[in-house]
Amino acid sequence: MITLKSARELVLMREAGQIVAEVLARIQEKVAPGITTRDLEGIADEIIVGKYGAIPSFKGYRGFPGMVCASVNEEIVHGIPGQRVLNEGDIVSVDVGVINKGFHGDAAITVAVGQIDAQSQGLLDVTAESLRIGIEAAAAGNWTSDISRAIEQYVEGQGYAVVREYTGHGIGRNMHEDPQIPNYYDPSVGSRVRLRPGMTFALEPMVNVGDWQTRVLDDKWTVVTADGKRSAHFEHTIAVTKNGPEILTRL
Repeated sequence: MITLKSARELVLMREAGQIVAEVLARIQEKVAPGITTRDLEGIADEIIVGKYGAIPSFKGYRGFPGMVCASVNEEIVHGIPGQRVLNEGDIVSVDVGVINKGFHGDAAITVAVGQIDAQSQGLLDVTAESLRIGIEAAAAGNWTSDISRAIEQYVEGQGYAVVREYTGHGIGRNMHEDPQIPNYYDPSVGSRVRLRPGMTFALEPMVNVGDWQTRVLDDKWTVVTADGKRSAHFEHTIAVTKNGPEILTRL
């Protein structure tokens, strides 16, 4: 269900978004060769639960076992944090969700582990820029499909592919609300929703070096590129306002 958030609800979503932003900023500082993906979860636990007394959105969601999603190299999303050690040259995508006072914040970054190769750096740069371009398109009066088209055109113009099976989404009292926002243009009428002030979305392009096809590992969670090439993921929770899109998960 698509809902318009009141001024008070937007305040609460900003608060949740700021917790998410703080977690991701700390994780970005701490990522280094030798750290494990479970160490990243520990940072999230310390801030979300220990500092703010909030709830990690992902823990237990449809049975997911972790507080964060930590996806390395060819892993796209939903990587389970554990004993995997990050090595020099890896990239790691970290997705964080928080429930605070009944409202959700959701964001993701992909971080270089030490020095990475030029292709991987290009992947990170293009994915981050595609999110910026998608957010820019989230103006009142536009359509959700304008966001999708802007992301796809930029990414494919740079020689990369956007993942099609996983999409952005509405967010608020629930982590996943209508509508879905694909990162590629879908011309069907049902995919288009007019943007209005008070709508809130999690926009999250996932971009691959190779093809867009994916597969799920035996753990039933971790999504990887079908061709084994690297993928990056950036995400922000945003609000549509009369003055343009507002990023709720940026410090």
